[in-house]
This record gives sequence, structure tokens and C-alpha cells, in this order.
Amino acid sequence: MTSTAQGSVASSALGGSVLLPLWLDNDSRPEPRAPLAHDTEVDLLVVGGGFTGLWTALRAVERDPGTRVLVIEADRIAEHATGRNGGFCEASLTHGEGNGRTRWPAEYDELHRLGLDNLDAIEATIDRYAIDCGFTRGGVLAVATRPHEVEALAPDEPGFLSAEEVRARVDSPTYLAGRHVADECALVDPARLAWGLARAAESLGVVIAEYTRLVTLRTETDHVAARTSGGVVRARNVALATNVFPNPLRRSRWGVVPVYDYVLATEPLSDEQLAAIKWDPAVGLSDSGNQFHYYRITPDRRILWGGYDAVYHFGRSIAERHYDRPETFELLAQHFFETFPQLTGLRFTHRWSGVIDTSTRFCAFFGSAHQGRTAYAAGFTGLGVGASRFAADVMLDLLAGEQTERTRLQMVRERPTPFPPEPFAWLGIALTRRAMAREDATGRRNLWLRTLDRLGLGFDS
Repeated sequence: MTSTAQGSVASSALGGSVLLPLWLDNDSRPEPRAPLAHDTEVDLLVVGGGFTGLWTALRAVERDPGTRVLVIEADRIAEHATGRNGGFCEASLTHGEGNGRTRWPAEYDELHRLGLDNLDAIEATIDRYAIDCGFTRGGVLAVATRPHEVEALAPDEPGFLSAEEVRARVDSPTYLAGRHVADECALVDPARLAWGLARAAESLGVVIAEYTRLVTLRTETDHVAARTSGGVVRARNVALATNVFPNPLRRSRWGVVPVYDYVLATEPLSDEQLAAIKWDPAVGLSDSGNQFHYYRITPDRRILWGGYDAVYHFGRSIAERHYDRPETFELLAQHFFETFPQLTGLRFTHRWSGVIDTSTRFCAFFGSAHQGRTAYAAGFTGLGVGASRFAADVMLDLLAGEQTERTRLQMVRERPTPFPPEPFAWLGIALTRRAMAREDATGRRNLWLRTLDRLGLGFDS
């Protein structure tokens, strides 16, 4: 098929799609909670109503029943990254084994164990509170679509799948090899998980106020005073879980940049279409490039297809206009039909994007301020669905002043190299993206990328 024909197929398939996250287009979405409307005093103020904030609130009252916890969210629960991702709940805390072993070789095995324990705990929480979020722990099938990617899947080790073997599991003419890592990733409906966590926290006494924005933080004699759009909150401790969005704590701002990630969802597959691709819906997929696609089947048998074109806007811009990017959606649609030509004619019903808090080390970092009364976590770089629960416990450990196996980790104690100011951030990211695309095409890592490797720096989504 010519590129013109591919573009025509993609454009046709996108016609009629709505700019709305599939997960949030749901009749069971809770009604908005009331904003804060008065001054109050609490033991713990949590700022942010995404996964990190919700896990922090729930873990706080699970660890110490009776703790007075208030969660404030400037928008709605799960409105941003939490309700806009692909629903891959990974065990990895380090953005994969390669990144973890390179950065923290002496403690990677411990990080791997803690990540698996964390995923087990997420599953147990979902069971304990009867959260209906489609949690399915089927793992991820990584596939190679270019000859030079095959070697990275370790052909000589158990579990490697040849082209014929991987195509027997999911049928695409683009697949050259694969590796299925079972049990280290679950698929979830992320919005339903967030709504369930909110209900569970409220059942234990947590108060959640939506449409309530944090304005300032300052320390007073025995507490932190938080001025919000709805009143002053005096809190013994504060946990900042604002993802990539700015907060009053300046020391955390330079550690992340906002990167927009784009996603499509198809109409539900028929029995014949599902049979044509031979895909077990319990298994998620990811290809192996720097610019990679992630994709999975939803509980109602749609294919969610995202990734590849991670976009940074000059000046660390976060704006409504960035959510709709027709050229990226069309590119994603073209890639979809190249991967699954047998599904030509399938239509996309939803298109959306979300802003990711990318850090130079590809995974979350942690810290505290205000004489230990405020803790923060940020920089998940696309792996926050699972790692946010671990981050919640780290922040609660820091606020309690406790030495734990988490707070002793070098990974927790270290801070990432910050991104530079503009125009250097934009130029560096643009150069890195071009170099990564070239490596995907050729298999060769150029001088720029090798220099970033030596410096321990990177850019990803």
C-alpha cells in the first residue's frame, strides 16, 4: 500500500472519533465532589487526586487508622495522567531492568523484589475493597519489528519467541521475534481503579475535595499552612502528588518536563476480527524501539493503541491546545494498520492525550522540605500506574522520619539531574528525539546518545 493510500485509510478510520479518553467516557464516572469551602486542620494534606495522591491517602489511613486526611484536587479525580494512560500496571520501579541495572546495579535485585511486592499489594488492595477495574495479570509481550531489535530480546535465553512463535500468539506481519514476561504487569481500567481507591479511602475517613487548587505553602511553628482556593488548611504534614503540574515547592520543578503522549481506541472487535489476530486479551504488547508503541485489548474488546510520538512543547508548556494533534493521531493510525492489516476497515472511536512527568533518569524521584513536614514524588515517566503506590509509602516514610528499606535505597535518596532552562531544554530534547529515531532506523547509537548515557541523562515518555 502506498503512503498516500495508508494516509487515506488512517484518515477514514479516525473520522467521527471523539477527543475524549476512553476511560473517562463512562456512565459510572462519579459525580464531582464538592470543593473545599472553609478553613480546616488535618494531620495530612495530600495535594493531587491522581494515583499518587489517592494511594498516599489510602495508605496513610491503612498504616495509622484515625489519621485525619484531606485530599485536594485542582480538577477532578483521575482527570489527567491517571485517567489518560494505557492501563499497564507494571511491577518495575525503574522503567525496566536495563535502566535499573545501569543506574543502581548494587540494589537492582532489591528494587525488583520491592516492585513485585508492590504489584502484589495492588492486587490485594483491589480484592480487599472489591474495586471493579478489570485487573488482569497477564504480563507483557515485547516484540521486535526491526532486525537489529531481535538481539535485545536475548535469543539464547529461555522464553525467547521466534517470528513464527510470536505470530502464533498475536498475528502481525511486522513481528520478527518476541519475549513474553508473565506476571510482572497487569492490565487495568485506570479510571475505575482511581475511582475505587477514592471510595476506599473515603470509607476509612479520608475527605476528598475536587476543584480545589493549592496556592501557597508556608511553615509555621508546628504545622504547614496551605492556602487553597477554598480556604486555609493547617496540616501537620503535606504530601505533594501533583505529577507534572507546578506546585509551590521550587526544588521539585526542574526535575521534570511535560511530555504529551497520544492514544487511540478502536470500536469493539467482532469475534472474527479478534480471531484474525489471535490475541489473548489478558496480555499487553509493546514494541522495542526508543519510540515505541504500547497496546492492549480493553474489557469491551477495543484495541487501545498509544505511544511512539512523545511531544515536548517549548517553555515546558502545558495547555489545552496540545491535547489534539491531528498529525500524531494520523501517524498512530497508519502504524496501527501497518501492524494489523487484517483489521483494515476498523474505526477509531476515541482519541486523546495526556501529559507525562518525564525525568532524566526515567523513573520517580523523591524528597522532602519544610523541616521534613512536606514530602514529594514526581518523574514517573509513564510508569506511574504501579509505581505510584510505592511512591506513596516512600512519602509516608519520609514524613514519619522513619528509616525503612525504601528510604535507605540509593534510588530514593538520589535526585535526578535537572533539565536545563530554555532554550537549552527544547534544543536538547529535539536533538535527542532525532537521534533516537535514527537509532530506531539503523540500530546504531550515535555520539550524542552515547554522551547522554555516560552522563546518566535521558528523555523518554
